[in-house]
Amino acid sequence: MDIQDLPKLLPKEVIDVVGKRGISQLTPPQRLSVEHGLLDGRNFVVSAPTASGKTLIAEMAMMRSVIWDRKKAVYIAPMRALVSEKFTEFKESYPNVKTAMSIGDLDSLDHWLENYDVIFVSTEKFDSLIRHGINWLDSIGCIVFDEIHMIDDSGRGPTLEILITKIRRVCRGAQLLALSATIGNSRELSEWLDAELVESDYRPIALKKGIELNGTFFYENDSEEKVTGTSKIPEIRIAEDTLNLGKQILVFYSTKRNAEAGAEKLSNAINERLTEKEKQRLEELSNQVLNVLSKPTAQCEKLSKLIKKGAAFHHSGLVNEQRHMVEEAFKRNEVKAICSTTTLGLGVNLPAHTVLVRDTTRFDEIEGSEKMSVNIVTQLFGRAGRPKYDKEGRALLIAKSRPEAGDLYSRYMNSEMEPINSKLGMLPVLRTHLLAFVATKFLTSEESITDFLKSTFYGHQYANSRELKRIAHEVLDELMRWGFLDKTGSYYRATRIGERVSELYIDPLSAKWIIDTLPKANDDISILFMVCNTIEMRPYVKITDEAAERFMQYEEMLQGMVNYEEGFTFYDPLRPFSTATMINSWMAEKPEPDIVKEYSTTPGALFTKVTNADWILYSAMELAKLQRMSQSKLLEVRIRVRYGIKRELLDLIRLEQVGRVRARLMYNSGIKSVADLRKEGSDKIVTLLFGKEIAKRILDQVKE
Repeated sequence: MDIQDLPKLLPKEVIDVVGKRGISQLTPPQRLSVEHGLLDGRNFVVSAPTASGKTLIAEMAMMRSVIWDRKKAVYIAPMRALVSEKFTEFKESYPNVKTAMSIGDLDSLDHWLENYDVIFVSTEKFDSLIRHGINWLDSIGCIVFDEIHMIDDSGRGPTLEILITKIRRVCRGAQLLALSATIGNSRELSEWLDAELVESDYRPIALKKGIELNGTFFYENDSEEKVTGTSKIPEIRIAEDTLNLGKQILVFYSTKRNAEAGAEKLSNAINERLTEKEKQRLEELSNQVLNVLSKPTAQCEKLSKLIKKGAAFHHSGLVNEQRHMVEEAFKRNEVKAICSTTTLGLGVNLPAHTVLVRDTTRFDEIEGSEKMSVNIVTQLFGRAGRPKYDKEGRALLIAKSRPEAGDLYSRYMNSEMEPINSKLGMLPVLRTHLLAFVATKFLTSEESITDFLKSTFYGHQYANSRELKRIAHEVLDELMRWGFLDKTGSYYRATRIGERVSELYIDPLSAKWIIDTLPKANDDISILFMVCNTIEMRPYVKITDEAAERFMQYEEMLQGMVNYEEGFTFYDPLRPFSTATMINSWMAEKPEPDIVKEYSTTPGALFTKVTNADWILYSAMELAKLQRMSQSKLLEVRIRVRYGIKRELLDLIRLEQVGRVRARLMYNSGIKSVADLRKEGSDKIVTLLFGKEIAKRILDQVKE
């Protein structure tokens, strides 16, 4: 089907934009979607491989809603990085369309979004917006749920499922599109959503799936190919083979450590093939990556060193800026190989000619060692083949023996994808959502809540009304015991504190723990323990010797803070305490590299813990306010956690352009407060420390 044949179905603006991209024909899944009523406003589930054109399917529906129906369009995805990527792409294509993105503050109504036509949000953010009572739900004409298979994820899935079910009730006239590359039971999902189903195995780039064994590629069509790489290490010789073709490779590992070690293995083989011009560009990038933090950590130095050789690792331990640098360098064909954990395959669009899934077994804290699902491996394989650059892509596994090759083939090459299943049946998962139902007056009786649960994917799959009623009753009873709900007759009402807990978007169990602990938390360590012993701060960091020693001093007090009957600690209290001591080290201005080394963590993980602690401290302040308790100590700790400073720098940190490093330099040079900047000679000190431009910005604030 030709794009130019759609003027009666699609706005001219979309046809023009698509034409400028060089696209003249619809792909098979795009054509099937149009033929089955995509542009008539019908709901759709689209299950098709990566790069088959699902984004354009969403784009056509969204723009038709905005331009012709004068309705808003909302794009929702579980991963912030994916939301950001799609927002950037859309903004570039439609600069004249009022487009916005919101993935941050979960305690904000974001009134400004009302003025935009196309809105890109994360799952949690949109759920939070509904809790805060946005008034533009009726103006939504099209809602896109990308990566719909994440319903199967025990972490993100329940919120996604609840949000979809809720939207179907509050936005009845809106068109729903659910997109995924990996759905084993797509028909069941489409039946739940009352949606048209489009399934397709179309890929614009042919995919050769195979297994490497002793220097030979064995492909699924029974063909064989000799590996041109000569290394004795399988992933190195596969990388050499890929480089011999002038192509790039993505290698997926089960752990961060394995990914880093893999990049080191590949780096020398890549370095030998780099041109002088490429080495020069990589040298510049290497310096940028090294200096992202105020003081480089060992991980920063390792990544910087590898990038010089044309290799990189990619995982959640990197800070966002470093991850972005690695991704962009790979897209520019400067970095030739990325060794990554599976998160890269499930987030941003980063294709390569060759994808190697080195590890098919991974470790889970609860389940132990387990085989990776067919769905995940299929998702990772989908990164193979770069549109515009490759005629085909290669997706490979490694076997050490013929029996292992046979097992891998039957498991991943010759089997159906697993069905996705609801993870909503767990009581802890439902606490926050049922509280939100009552707090927003969306549902206020056990009967209406049970009826809602029947309409979820969980209800669709299991259809056990008695069990759903039991679950609802148990959760509501628990929320009443904690003081978050009241009941009059058969109707529930959220207490003031219950309403605020829902708005703060924290687990009610965490809120109960904070409320009970606030009167007992009276110094830095006890406050940080209160923060770290919440659901939101998991997983915890390594237990250090220093933390164990300090725990002995605080043990009696901390044990008195914990009510085990309420399930506040599922693990040894020493684990959250060790995380608390790590954040305390950050507040004590301990250098980042030293903290990362001592707690066996990463800069990215440290940043995440600090960010989450900041949010919990903010929530604690809000709960203290309702309890009519002083918030001054919490505020002080919150500022110190946010900036990583000792108490003596609190005054200087108020200045823009001044962080923990500059504040400390000023303090040590005799400028101990903002008032000191008004003293004679202070301008010379600041200029000497930071240069004329930054000094002027700092001093101008004092004048104002």
